[in-house]
Amino acid sequence: MPRFDTSDGLSLHYEDEGTGLPILCLSGLTRDSRDFEYVLPHLKGNRVIRLDYRGRGKSDWADDFNTYNIMREATDAVELLDHLGLEKAAILGTSRGGLIAMGLAATLKTRLLGVAINDVGPVLDPKGIEVIMTYLGIKPKAKTLAEASAARAHVMRDLFPNVPQTRWDEEVAKFFNETADGLELTYDAKLRDAVEASSHAAVPDLWPWLEALNGLPTAIIRGANSDLLTQETYEEMLKRLPEAKGAVVPDRAHVPFLDEPEAVDLLLAWIAEMQ
Repeated sequence: MPRFDTSDGLSLHYEDEGTGLPILCLSGLTRDSRDFEYVLPHLKGNRVIRLDYRGRGKSDWADDFNTYNIMREATDAVELLDHLGLEKAAILGTSRGGLIAMGLAATLKTRLLGVAINDVGPVLDPKGIEVIMTYLGIKPKAKTLAEASAARAHVMRDLFPNVPQTRWDEEVAKFFNETADGLELTYDAKLRDAVEASSHAAVPDLWPWLEALNGLPTAIIRGANSDLLTQETYEEMLKRLPEAKGAVVPDRAHVPFLDEPEAVDLLLAWIAEMQ
């Protein structure tokens, strides 16, 4: 099981497979390297590196939940590249991962070959934040994975129409571990404390982070039903990055799975631009 040590003493898990263009995959807030299992078959011919952030998946949990922040996680990502001996990599970032990628563009752009952003931007719709806070760090009421899967399919039926039950079975297995005492989170519940603590700080202007991507091959994906990345913000992102490619995935909210035809076509065009 590949791991590396961070500069502040944590051991983090990662996956590294394939050869070719190095693509570092950074997942959503509560997710881990499994976030990219659906798109992985479409990335053949590239070196795909997937990181479990601190406090998620198979990585160590931090003693100080305040280190669950975007810039520390960005540092972890760069330290993984250093560990692998990679001077540069492309980043495919879903949600939280997209914010990390923009932060790196603003601070360490020379380490980036390009960035693909999945359903996130410099402005986050408060409605989406409210939804995240309804479950973040909270043990689910469902007692089994089957119960949780059925509940998720019901809640998501209008936002993600035509998604088979098997997909929701796969998804909840990433969020929870089934135990004799019910379901347990696959991430540190103190991630909620970190998000709540940061919410009291002044909201920074992240548009300069996005604009730092100018000159890099950039792809922006939005779920048509997203409650986090509005169509207005998506269009403004493309306006400020005139060379960027964009795609809106129908019948998807936050976040697209990335194996949808629109997402795959965009990612392949983005990869071709870097080769």
